[in-house]
Order: sequence, then structure tokens, then C-alpha cells
Amino acid sequence: MVLVNNNSSSIMETKSVVQSVVYDINSALKAQEAAERESTVAPVAKPTCVYGNLDALSSKIRAFVNESVNLVKPAKIHVCDGSEREIRDLLNVMQQAGMIEFLPKYRNCYLAKTDPADVARVESKTFIISPNRRDTIPNTLPGIKGTLGNWMSMEDLKEAVHDRFPGCMAGRTMYVIPFSMGPVGSPLSKIGIELTDSPYVVASMRVMTRMGSNVLKALGDGDFVKCLHSVGCPLPTSRKLINNWPCNPEKVIVTHVPETNEILSFGSGYGGNS
Repeated sequence: MVLVNNNSSSIMETKSVVQSVVYDINSALKAQEAAERESTVAPVAKPTCVYGNLDALSSKIRAFVNESVNLVKPAKIHVCDGSEREIRDLLNVMQQAGMIEFLPKYRNCYLAKTDPADVARVESKTFIISPNRRDTIPNTLPGIKGTLGNWMSMEDLKEAVHDRFPGCMAGRTMYVIPFSMGPVGSPLSKIGIELTDSPYVVASMRVMTRMGSNVLKALGDGDFVKCLHSVGCPLPTSRKLINNWPCNPEKVIVTHVPETNEILSFGSGYGGNS
């Protein structure tokens, strides 16, 4: 969907406010880190890249990764290449964690038992961010809720991000997923970079999209859709996991910001929500 707004000042205001979300959070985090240095509490160590090469990524991707790392504080970073070796390793990781189990009577088939509260249908928690409500959903009479989507203001987005994302990947691995919606290199395809702390999402993206090193080659130093996702369950976890399925169903939210080509998803481990 393409949103057109003839009010150029509104567009500039939108971009300014959206960009300030990460800026405001990072400013707060810098102040927190300064306070930590002055106290006896040691600051959080920088994450180690355990798979792939961060330095081989374009400057735009590295900037996106660095900004997100400062916000969500992962323990490790894994740059996905889409290889067979990688998916085998991830399946082993999930099996050892009890997230999935192999079904031996079928070929390459695994069973995932999720938390019953982490469901596929989250339309009521999915929002489009725009400067004006009418840019996203039709105007309705007072007291009547439309059925063609949900709108969220910039201020509400900032509040939602502040409430959920700081430190949400603590103890977990951040996976950097280069993906293409459509054939790699096609002028009709859309390339994105997703950052997630869920190996199940990596496996799902491998099925739903074209993902891996060939996408990075096609992208070069071009622009991309920025996608940030977290199951919202930092380690050590303070909640009891159902079926060993990390999620935070009480705080699930999926937001789209067309003006800046950004997607932020929090709380769900289900592949389609992530």
C-alpha cells in the first residue's frame, strides 16, 4: 500500500518524529551507561559475532544493526547466509531447547508446540503509523470502529517502543536476516533486513522468502526495509515458558511505518507475526 500525502510539512514532521524514536531511546541508554560507569555495576558487554561477518555488510546495514544493538542488547550476533549448514544448526538449536521435535516418519518434518496464547491472528494488535489517522483508515462516525485496519500516532509508537524494546534481547542471539520478497534481483521484488532473536523466525523466513548471502549481493549499498523483531523474553527469563516457547503475549504489537520503510514486531514467536 502506498500512502500519498500532499502536505509536505506533515511528511517532514513524520520522518522527524520517527527518526527521533531511536534517537530518544539511544540518548536515554547512553545516560544509563554513563551512570553505570560511575557506579559499581559493570556495563553490558558488546555482543560477539558468532556466525558470518559483520564487516562484510554494507554501511547502511551495519548502521541499522548497531542502532538496534544499542537498544535491545543481545549477547551474540549471527549474520544469516541461508546455507544448508546454517538451517541444520538452527534446527539442532531449537531441538535442544525443546522448541521443536523431529517427526521421523516424515522427511524433513518437525513439530513445534507453541504457547496457546501466541496465536496467528493479531489484527487487533497490528498498526500502521502515519501523521494523520485518515491516511491509514477511513473516517467513521463518532463511536463507530472501522474494519479496515488500525492506526497509531507517532507519540504512541514512541511510548510502545520505550515500553518494550530496551534490553529485550538480553542473553539471546540477534539474527541478521537479509531477505527478498520475490525473486532475487527482480525489479518487482522488495529487499529487507530483519533483526530477530528467534531461530524459529529464521527458519520460517527461509521458507517464506528468498534469504541469505545472494540477497546481500543483489542489495549492494541500496536501501532496504528495516525490520526489528523480538519475542520479548530476555534471559534469564522471569516467566514460565509453555512448551519451551519464548514469547510475551501480553505485550504483542506489530507496527508498520510506510514513511520510513520500517516494521517493528514484539512479543510473538509465530513466524507469520514476526
